[in-house]
Order: sequence, then structure tokens, then C-alpha cells
Amino acid sequence: MSDPQTTAPYAPPALDAATARARLADLTVVDVRTPAEYASGHLPGALNIPLDALRDALPDLREAASRSDVLLVCASGNRSATACGFLAGHGVDAATLVGGTKAWAGAGYEVQRPESGAREVWGMERQVRFAAGSLVLVGLGLGRLAHPALRLLSAGVASGLVYSAVTDTCGMALLLGKLPHNRPRGAGLDATLTRLRER
Repeated sequence: MSDPQTTAPYAPPALDAATARARLADLTVVDVRTPAEYASGHLPGALNIPLDALRDALPDLREAASRSDVLLVCASGNRSATACGFLAGHGVDAATLVGGTKAWAGAGYEVQRPESGAREVWGMERQVRFAAGSLVLVGLGLGRLAHPALRLLSAGVASGLVYSAVTDTCGMALLLGKLPHNRPRGAGLDATLTRLRER
């Protein structure tokens, strides 16, 4: 039995953009970003199942993985790698796209966007940086103007960022993903899962 402290972290199978493009017709592509990020541009044919909805989609993803290889995608590859680890823990094999949609678009490959009505939304990493920076500034300002103890808000945010980096998770991103601007009208997990079942 291996010592859990010496066990290497899970490294999901990974495809680079060129390999993913060559195999696109044979893959079930699942974009794990928020619906708003997905609407700002995604791989052709990708289905949107946000990271926080994977548990609900698990039976359908397991069935999809039995029919074809599953490729998980996000903006940079971090969330999709996390999603791969979650699925692997539940017996579902999936690969991640190295560099995410940024690498895909950077290679000059097609990115699908809705015909009209979708507004441009910042990527989740940018939203997290903005929220964290704003909270730090508010904490420092309140600490100077109201009471020095309010600077603890800034310290709390800094601690959260360090924890996020060490654990490679981001609670702030999960919270921001639930805000209305990240959940545009018409985004429905049920409709997506129906499309996944019909593939």
C-alpha cells in the first residue's frame, strides 16, 4: 500500500490544440467554464457543463465516455484538469485541453460564438483578480479611514489567494460563477444534458 503523502498528484491525459483539432469530430467536448464565459467563445460543438455542475452531470458524462473520448476544456487548462481529476475519482476517463481555449484561439482555430445577444464577459481568472484586488483595496482603505482592524479583510483575501495557489482550487471563482452575470438567460444544464445524451 502506497504512502498517501508520497503519492503523486493526479495528472490527467492531455491533448494539445493541434491534436484536439485533428480529433475534434471523434471527441465529446465539454467546456467547464461558466455559461457566460462559454458564450464569449468556445470550441466548435462543445457542450457547456460548468465545473460546479459536474456532479449532477456525472451519469450522463459516464455514458458519453463509454461512447467516445471526452475532452474537457476551460480558459487555460486549470479548471479542466481539476474536472478530469473529479471525473477520474468517479471512474470516468477524460482528457484536458492543454492551454484551454486561449491556446486553441492562439493557434488560429475556429471559436464559435452565439449569433447575437451575447454580451462579452470577462474570463473567470480576470474576474477573480478584479474581485481580490478590489477587496484588498477596500480593506486597506477602511483600515485607514475607519478602524485599523478592518485591514484584516486584506489579510484574509491574501491568505485565501495563497491557499488557492497551494491547493490549486479557487473558492472565489466558484462564488463568482454563481453570480447572475455569469449565468445568462437560456443557459440550462438540462438542455445541455439532453444534447449530450443524443450524441
